[in-house]
Amino acid sequence: MNIYSKKQRWKQLLIVIALIIGIGSLLYTNRLVDRLADQERSKVELWAKGTKFLATTMDVNADLSFVFEVVKSNTTIPLILTDGDENIISLRNFDDELSTDSIYQRKQFERIKGRNEPIEIELIGGMRNFIYYDNSDLYYQLKYYPYVSLAIISLFILVAYFAFSVSRKAEQDQVWVGMAKETAHQLGTPLSSLIAWIEYLRLKEVDKATLDDMQKDVSRLETITERFSKIGSIPELEPKPINAVMEESVDYMRSRSSKKIKFTVSSQIADDVMVPMNTALFAWVIENLCRNAIDAMEGSGAISVDIIDDGPKVVIDVADTGKGIARSKFETVFQPGYTSKKRGWGLGLSLTKRIVEQYHSGKIFVKQSELGKGTKFRIILNKA
Repeated sequence: MNIYSKKQRWKQLLIVIALIIGIGSLLYTNRLVDRLADQERSKVELWAKGTKFLATTMDVNADLSFVFEVVKSNTTIPLILTDGDENIISLRNFDDELSTDSIYQRKQFERIKGRNEPIEIELIGGMRNFIYYDNSDLYYQLKYYPYVSLAIISLFILVAYFAFSVSRKAEQDQVWVGMAKETAHQLGTPLSSLIAWIEYLRLKEVDKATLDDMQKDVSRLETITERFSKIGSIPELEPKPINAVMEESVDYMRSRSSKKIKFTVSSQIADDVMVPMNTALFAWVIENLCRNAIDAMEGSGAISVDIIDDGPKVVIDVADTGKGIARSKFETVFQPGYTSKKRGWGLGLSLTKRIVEQYHSGKIFVKQSELGKGTKFRIILNKA
């Protein structure tokens, strides 16, 4: 399991833990809400009994002070008293200024009618009144509190995660940039020595063909050193003929690959179409894509490069006949540290994406892929 996969598992574990905590909090709060709802219904039933007692008592000497206190004590639960035909008799705990408005009364009645089971008050002579009631503001605050809390916590976690990811990415970028520049610096000394030795051997009239081959390898090392030295700094872009750059990059990979790998390059644009680029870095992009394709095909297959004219853009498709990439990994393959190979640091496609998108203001993505049949990467660049 690579580093990226381990990090993903930790993230998934943290999300699961957060979900368990959130669900637990929600269930506990719902229990409290149910208990509060039962208590409020008990209060309304007590209020109904008090109202009934006041309406039906015939004892003029009865002490009604407690009953009045019960009726007056309800200051939080909105309720509406109606007769058997749903004609509104009175409202309690609604807007005092609007409570006498018949339209407002009817509107509030329709709003709370289905909220709770109405409480029946049986009066003298078989008449019946009904109390329809809504729950208190405290009930709704408690009911929606866990959802609001979860939303705030989720937002906080999202912001914290984003900030951490940005900070982590910046730290990783500094490490890669520092390592790249240090590699370029370390290569500089032996490279200078090799150049001097080649010139010395020329003076000694050593075989010219051998020296030319050595010079090619030294030139290659110079290109690699230049690439590493440019990582982390803004490279200079110059208009270059895209067809020529692509032909040269593919030819380089063709000459250093197995004969079992077939390379084809086709272009739909004129040879004089220019694209602003840093040739050394962009050639690195094509080489990385071709190397990944060769690994995916396990040394045998075909790589096709298509250059397409798209108005102000140039589209480059690099396709292979390898083992393909799962759709769920289309974005993951560009993450630093991700690799499907037993060896390697998983930096090739990450650097490729950086070079295309950050240095050349273009885009690169997996255009299409099918397991067992191959993958197509698409690069989009601006014309000069």
